[in-house]
Amino acid sequence: MSAPRTALARLSDPALREPPRPPVRRRGGGFGSLTPERARVLMLVAARASAITLLVIFVLVYGTLFAAGSEMSGSSGAIAASWLAVHQVPLVIGKTGIGLWPLLPTLLMLWLVARDSAQAAGPECETADLGWVVGAAVGGPLLITAVCLAVAEDAAAVVSLQPPDTLAAFAWVLGLNLLAALVGIGSQRWRDFADLLPIPLPDWVVPGFRAGLRAVGRLLLAATAVTVVSFLLHWSRLGDTYHAAGNVVGALGLTLLSLAYLPNVAVDAVSVLAGGQVQIGPGSLSLFAIQGAPVPAVPVAAAVPSGPVAVWWLVLLLAPAAIGVLSGLDCGRTSHDRVTGPWATLTAAGVAAVVVALLGVVAGGELGTFGRIAPNAVGAALVFVWLAITGYVGMLGARWFGGPAVVAPAAVDDAYDDEYEYEDDYYDDEPGGYADDEYDDYDDDEYDDYDEDFDDEAAGDTEPRAGHDDESGWYDDEDLEGALDAELVDDKDEYAADTAVKSTDTPDIVDAEVVEGDLPHK
Repeated sequence: MSAPRTALARLSDPALREPPRPPVRRRGGGFGSLTPERARVLMLVAARASAITLLVIFVLVYGTLFAAGSEMSGSSGAIAASWLAVHQVPLVIGKTGIGLWPLLPTLLMLWLVARDSAQAAGPECETADLGWVVGAAVGGPLLITAVCLAVAEDAAAVVSLQPPDTLAAFAWVLGLNLLAALVGIGSQRWRDFADLLPIPLPDWVVPGFRAGLRAVGRLLLAATAVTVVSFLLHWSRLGDTYHAAGNVVGALGLTLLSLAYLPNVAVDAVSVLAGGQVQIGPGSLSLFAIQGAPVPAVPVAAAVPSGPVAVWWLVLLLAPAAIGVLSGLDCGRTSHDRVTGPWATLTAAGVAAVVVALLGVVAGGELGTFGRIAPNAVGAALVFVWLAITGYVGMLGARWFGGPAVVAPAAVDDAYDDEYEYEDDYYDDEPGGYADDEYDDYDDDEYDDYDEDFDDEAAGDTEPRAGHDDESGWYDDEDLEGALDAELVDDKDEYAADTAVKSTDTPDIVDAEVVEGDLPHK
């Protein structure tokens, strides 16, 4: 029998360690086929958000008709019109055109669509299946919209509801649900989308994008706070508004309607805080001038000041300035490179301006005889200017006082430590591994007796022993310099199969053979 061919290698060599395997994703057969499990998930994406929205509409419509003592003959038309109103579709009721619908129901519905899309696009979803998720997210609402358009046309003979523009209705439903689906999927799989770009995604894009979204949230929060304060300052106007309601049911309806329109007023207030203006029919409102115009008789409209402009209103311009500084601090602390930090600040300003502009389009519209009520486009441009200039100041402050942005070696060390910490947990959780409780059965006195015998023997034997075949010898430190060296067996013959130390459960243990004849003798 020929001797096995061997090669020396260190067990600690990182090249011998098997790299971690990526998570295995179940194949669904590509874009052209679906598994039953994926079909069930897509059905939930297509139907759950729409079903919840229709259920709320049913309850509100029939509850209102029952409370008012009206007939139920026009309930189908009211339900169809409510579905279209939730999607911000302009309608004509009687001779009054309404395009300014409450924004709160729309935001809640879009949140449901985005949440369902994000859950369906989890790690187990293949990239090729993301198209199915988008199709399901927009397909269900489009189908219900087609039914509602047909119902609205039939109900025009019973109620004073004119059939809306079909193209505009489908465009609003498609655009809003598509945007919500992309936001939900992007929150989970934005790295996959970045891989599809022809060039690598710069490091400053993601920090800037996140800082821009946080800046929009802060602007809306500040605008809501200003709206509430203005509402409290003009509390005396509420008496006439609720007096026109007639009874408790009418007052409750006005209160709920005002809460539903509160996001619209907050979006308008963002434009005012940035230095822009809000168009209110023939008039306008800004921090610099007020042109009077009639406002709707709803409680939330009491927050609109009637003038004249006060000088201290200019202090409100500090709100977007402070938010811009905070955005710059976020960019300065999260950017990986100081040189590209300004690009992250500009990205945050651009993202915030685009989001504010989109919110202004959805939050505005025509409202009968009051005319168009909406923020102008200058407000979104001013948001970009505020966040870009004051954001750069905040980024410089983060560099001067906040320390280094990101320490790359620390991140590498943390990843290295986490990898080996995971391996330790793996061996601890292994069914055949060694648990600490197994050693509790032995008494400490037994080990103490053994240590005493060992010390006595070591004290009487001062010469190192080696060369014994039936027991291991004692060696000096210099003889143990190569203790980590082992032999990798290349030939898997019978001899190697009997003597090699194998491990099939733990891939990090390298098959090795310890040859006692190669050990040094003294």
